[in-house]
Amino acid sequence: MQLADQTLLRTEAFIGGRWCPAADNGETEVVNAASRDPIGRVPNMGPADAERAINAAATAFPQWKRIVAYERSVILRRWCDLVRESADDLAQMITAEGGKPLPESRAEVAYAAGFLEWFAEEARRAYGDVIPPHQADKRLLVVRQPIGVAAAITPWNFPAAMIARKAAAALAAGCTMLVKPAPQTPLTALALAALAERAGLPAGVLNVVTTDASTSPEIGKLICESSLVRALSFTGSTTVGKLLAAQAAATVKKVSLELGGNAPFIVFADADLEAAVEGAIAAKFRNAGQTCICANRFYVQQPLADAFARLLAERVSGLKVGAGDTDGVAIGPLIDERGLAKVERHVADAQACGGTILLGGHRHALGGTFFEPTVIAGATSGMQIAHEETFGPLAAVFPFTDEPEVIALANATEYGLASYFYSRDLSRAFRMAEALDYGMVGINTGMLSTPTAPFGGVKASGIGREGGREGMSEYQELKYICLGIDE
Repeated sequence: MQLADQTLLRTEAFIGGRWCPAADNGETEVVNAASRDPIGRVPNMGPADAERAINAAATAFPQWKRIVAYERSVILRRWCDLVRESADDLAQMITAEGGKPLPESRAEVAYAAGFLEWFAEEARRAYGDVIPPHQADKRLLVVRQPIGVAAAITPWNFPAAMIARKAAAALAAGCTMLVKPAPQTPLTALALAALAERAGLPAGVLNVVTTDASTSPEIGKLICESSLVRALSFTGSTTVGKLLAAQAAATVKKVSLELGGNAPFIVFADADLEAAVEGAIAAKFRNAGQTCICANRFYVQQPLADAFARLLAERVSGLKVGAGDTDGVAIGPLIDERGLAKVERHVADAQACGGTILLGGHRHALGGTFFEPTVIAGATSGMQIAHEETFGPLAAVFPFTDEPEVIALANATEYGLASYFYSRDLSRAFRMAEALDYGMVGINTGMLSTPTAPFGGVKASGIGREGGREGMSEYQELKYICLGIDE
């Protein structure tokens, strides 16, 4: 990485306003997602370190919550400005650690900065209510207060945006926070902490604890069981989310979970075919298909299904595969061998169930964890891909006949994060938006994320919302005040 600001490349964790090693001086290696070459080492922190970070956040909380909202807003806005000024360096880190192409990494940095900017403004809008009293000598008020120390456990696929989305909301509300980034992408998290420190964030308000994969579950358990941590925000798999929720129940802390998805992408016969294919590529192949709102099942109405599949394969064949820092690359590597094996398994199962591979279907000639962008036609509900989130560059096209059928197919999953459909029928747009059992619906678009709207799912895809005016509520408690007055 040729960083303009080498001081952003941190090799220590950030606790209580200080850069520090692990208590036992343990370290873990960070590798380039494309080449698998080492690019740095960070502390492999254990329970004692996590306790120290929680205590630092608890110590900082009383003072931070007393700072007026305007002052918190100024600091968050300064952090936002510094992130934007360091966009190229942060994008290089995201690409090196996670593998996504540089243009996507730059877009992620802009997305992350958008959350900092949004919640900098929302900090000044934590309005309460005055309720008409039930008796003449009473006055009823409701105020919003910060919940206390919050913890964030963030994923590798959006290492900047997910931290910004959680931390900006928590800090704007007046909470302090401990962040445990994914073991694959700690450098981005530490760089964000360095910029937060420069922005003037007081010591202990934001703490970053780095770990390796084997230590992560232990730290997660400690966070869940800590009585000092009053809120936990997690983005990751449904399996891990359920475990964390169970562990957090012992301390009855507030939990927000953004978990797995199995997004349907529905194309009706009256849709604009070209627009639908472009939207499909955006929804499926961004970050090599490794996004939580990635389209996973493509339902296309007959008689359009064959034409859609052929055009999709044609357009996808033009996507260049390679290391994310190479010019023109649109598809980077998968994050690890386990992810690669899952895509292979889904392809093999689809073939065994009668699917036709129109494009790709194999590990890429580049080796490593690269996989060919793949399009499969003639998919059926018996295939694994119909029920499991692939998290890779595989698009399977399922033909359907009518609206009731596709609603039933789309909703036949435990997940309910994002969904998409294309149609020119205005009445259908309202019917489908209401019928799809998902937290988010994209109509005639394959891109729906923005800091200004609530992001989250239903069913096994999670609880709570991030972003929008709702995002700060995850870090607030409502307090009802009943005041007796003299008549």
